[in-house]
Amino acid sequence: MMTTILTPVLALVCWTLIVWLWMYATRIPAMQKAKIDPQDAARTRTLNLPPNIMWVSDNYNHLMEQPTIFYAAAFYTYLSGGEDPLNIALAWGYVGLRVLHSLVQNTVNIVMIRFLLFSLSTLCLAGIAIQQVLKLVGAPS
Repeated sequence: MMTTILTPVLALVCWTLIVWLWMYATRIPAMQKAKIDPQDAARTRTLNLPPNIMWVSDNYNHLMEQPTIFYAAAFYTYLSGGEDPLNIALAWGYVGLRVLHSLVQNTVNIVMIRFLLFSLSTLCLAGIAIQQVLKLVGAPS
């Protein structure tokens, strides 16, 4: 089960859904407490909520950004027969680092820690992509 690059893809999808639940579990009560009408918020495009409430929403948006490249790279790797232990380890590394990034952003939001985790996860993603390009052009492994 853990020998396919698609398992980390599923793990990140599940994590994203957890963050989605986290976002609404914090945002809806905060909006109610601040007496913000959802329709008014849609018209003004701003929510005057505490930063720690918005951090979770921001993180959910981040999980809709770079991870889409991860999904594409993982599916390409799987479909092209490029799976190997290194790619699978890099995929798990990417997912683990993104989960840590979410936990930091959604709780203490220390930007330099987030930046480090984001950079390391990006290196994992780059490692998968570079390996696939090398295999595509026939470079020796």
